[in-house]
This record gives sequence, C-alpha cells and structure tokens, in this order.
Amino acid sequence: MKTISRRQFGKGVAAAAAATYAGISLPEFAFGEPQPKRLEYPKGFLWGCATASYQIEGGAKDDGRGPSLWDVFSHTPGKTHNGDTGDVADDSYHLYKQDVQLLKNLGVNTYRMSISWSRVFPTGKGEVNQKGLDYYSRVVDELLANDITPYITMFHWDTPAGLQGGWQSRDTSKAFADYCAYVSKHLGDKVKHWMTTNEFICFTDLGYKIGQFAPGMKLAAGPVNQIRHNAILAHGLGVQAIRANAPSGTQVGLAENAIVYVPVMETDEHIEAARKATRDSNAPFLTTVLDGKYPESYLAQEGANAPKVEVGDMQAIGSPIDFLGVNIYVPLFARADGSAKGWVEEPMPSSYPHMYSPWINLGPECIYWGVRNVCDIWKEKVPAMYITENGASSDDVLTPEGHVEDVDRVMYLRNHLTQLHRAVDEGYPVKGYFLWSLLDNFEWADGYSKRFGIHYVDFKTLKRYPKLSAEWYKNTIATNAVE
Repeated sequence: MKTISRRQFGKGVAAAAAATYAGISLPEFAFGEPQPKRLEYPKGFLWGCATASYQIEGGAKDDGRGPSLWDVFSHTPGKTHNGDTGDVADDSYHLYKQDVQLLKNLGVNTYRMSISWSRVFPTGKGEVNQKGLDYYSRVVDELLANDITPYITMFHWDTPAGLQGGWQSRDTSKAFADYCAYVSKHLGDKVKHWMTTNEFICFTDLGYKIGQFAPGMKLAAGPVNQIRHNAILAHGLGVQAIRANAPSGTQVGLAENAIVYVPVMETDEHIEAARKATRDSNAPFLTTVLDGKYPESYLAQEGANAPKVEVGDMQAIGSPIDFLGVNIYVPLFARADGSAKGWVEEPMPSSYPHMYSPWINLGPECIYWGVRNVCDIWKEKVPAMYITENGASSDDVLTPEGHVEDVDRVMYLRNHLTQLHRAVDEGYPVKGYFLWSLLDNFEWADGYSKRFGIHYVDFKTLKRYPKLSAEWYKNTIATNAVE
C-alpha cells in the first residue's frame, strides 16, 4: 500500500472539495479569507535601517585608521567563527555610495550608523586623523543629498586599542567625551541626532566578565561593576560634550538593549511584576542613567563589589536625554509572586521556538512591552523613543536567479511591527523604527555565519542582493503601514 503524507492527503481533500463546488454559485467571500486590517502608522513616523562601523566598513588599515580592540580580538585564534575578522567586512568604506542607494531604493528617511572611534583618533585620544573625519563627512553628505537623515552612534563597541586599560580605566570615559566633543563640533552643522553608546552590557559584561566579546576577559564582580560604571559615565560625559559643542536644537540620546519583560498574562498583578522586573534587571545601566542614581537594592546586593563613585559622576550620568533608543529582539517572561521583590522570571522551556540565531526566541509582544514598561516607569524622562534595532538572522540561501526568499525574517518583522503599532496606537512616544540590518555583515563572535541583513552580501565578490524582506520593508515604508 502506498503511504500518503498529511500534505498529500490535504491536497486530495482540497481537490475533491473544488470538484464538488464547481457548479455551485456561492457568495464571493465563501472561498476567500477576510482581508486583514491595514495597521497604519502616524504621518511623519520615521523608517530607517541600522548598521555599525566595524561590522560593515572594512578598510581596517586605510587612511590612518588605528586598531580597535575588535581588530585585536578577531585576529586572536579561536575568538571568532572560522577566525573571521572585520578587515574587509562589506567594504562599505569604499562602497558607501552603493549602500546609500540601497537605502534610497527602500524609501527610508533615516539611517542609523556609527563612527569608528579609532578612525578619527587612531589611539583613542590625542592626534586627530583628518582623513577619518573626512570620510564620515562624505558619508553624511551622501545621505543628505539623497534625503536621508543620519542618526549617528558615537560608539558601537570598537574601543581603540591604544587606550591603556580599555574600559577598566576612567580615562577611557574622559577620552570618549573628548572624542564626542570633537566629532559633534565638526559634523554638528550636518548631523542633528546623536547617540552616545550602544548596548552597555555587550562591551562591559560580554567583554570583561564572560569573555565572549573583545577584549575577551573574565574578571571578578568588583572590577566588572567598575567597568559598568565607567561605561555609563562615558555616556553621561558624552551627552554633556555633544551639547556643549553641537548647535542649539541638537538631539542627544543613547541606544540600549534594555532587558524586556513581558507579563505572563495581561492582568494587573503580572503587568506590575513585569514593570518591577524591568526596573530591577536594568539596574546597573538604564535604570541608573534615567534615575541619575544607583538603586539602593542594587548597591545592597553588590555590597563591597559596588562601583566606586566620584564627585560629579552621577550628575553626568543622569544628564537629561532628548530621546531613548531601544534595541529589542527577544522577550523574557515575568510572573507575580509573593516574594519581597514581587516577581519571578519564568524559565524558557526547551521547546520554545527561535530564529536561526538560537538566542532570538520568538515573542513579538516584547517590542510592545519594551516600549510600555520603560515609558510607564520613567514617563517624562523619556520624551521620545526610537526602536534603534530590531531584526533577525535567517539561514539565507542565494538562488541562481539572485533571490533570497527569507519568509521567516518577513514573519518576524511583520509580527514585531504589528506589536509596535499597538504601542504607537496607545499613545507611547515612539517616533521611528530602525531595522537591523541594512546588510549582512560581520556578526561579532559569530563572524560571517549569521546573516541579519535585508540585503544579501556575497562576501567573495561584495555584491549586494535585495532579499524578499527588503521588498517587504520597502512596501511597508511606502504605505506607512503593516499589512
């Protein structure tokens, strides 16, 4: 007897049904599904893409650029997938005009990019490399000539290797402020939106506690807490430096991957638990930046390992921001309980679905709760918000015809933007969305093994190919809606 699969059986049933109804006249809607409601975003909502300097630029030794800790780390055997480095990456240093045309074709009106600190200051401080600054001036000019507004991140993990001690030293925080002052003074007539740092935990804990990222160290709790403090101090000093050197009206914020808690159920007690979990779990970074002080519970928890704070530090760290950028990919789930803190994190079962990168667990409601929790907690301290990163990797395959049918990425993006619309519709101050990422690129410790772009990059030829997700995003931008 021939075995019939469930799919074949379904096709047979469908064919029989079609034959049965062939001669019967039924209402038009009988054979069609109801059309989904178009979720329109407000007029003026900003659509963009995001990238980072070390991940796309290449040109690692061109025109006077100094080495970063990621150059050193990626050239250390065993630190990245297949020993991959950012030496060439997407070669956007030379191909940036092509990449701006990709942006223009999508119809975006904004682009989030970062500056390589050591391209401007080869050792992190001291002598300026004019060729490095000129490069970014050309990129900004190209964006503006194509009606694309630049949003610049000053630091996306590529710490100059010439800074002795890296983030273990307060001097790095001060050098960062000087770097922010110089760049914003010279580009401030063209760039009106600045972000100081990107994702504190990735260059502090992952770099100095876990060792997964540059510089690959595994330090004890006390030194790590001091590194965390130096990082948020750099942000605060950077805000002050940009405000002092850029023209009046310049907008300053940061991009942070706040830990997002979703209530296990949307009841009052679990919503409150998720809110408490958000504040508690972001204690060393976002909570301290927005409150301008360390939570007492965090200091008590860390005890002798708590960071040493000098006079003026907290005033700088708590500098008011014009907007908050949040990078949101995944949820954690919070449940109310009877403990003193009032919440517990629900563990993820092994069956929980994820994208190609195992850490990207599916839960599109996280983008709604990421916005809502932060805004409900800090209210007027977050006058405006942007989703500064959101996206997913996929096991992308380039067909002989030059197509990439990344339907899983489209699914991920559609569902997240549906949930983001809920937050916008409820009045939360989300002004724009930056998709991660414009291009496949150097994905840090994963090297080139994980593709996050909506444009496929052949890393041998450096040719770019738009994926199905690029077509979908272009339509989303054109209609200003999720369909």
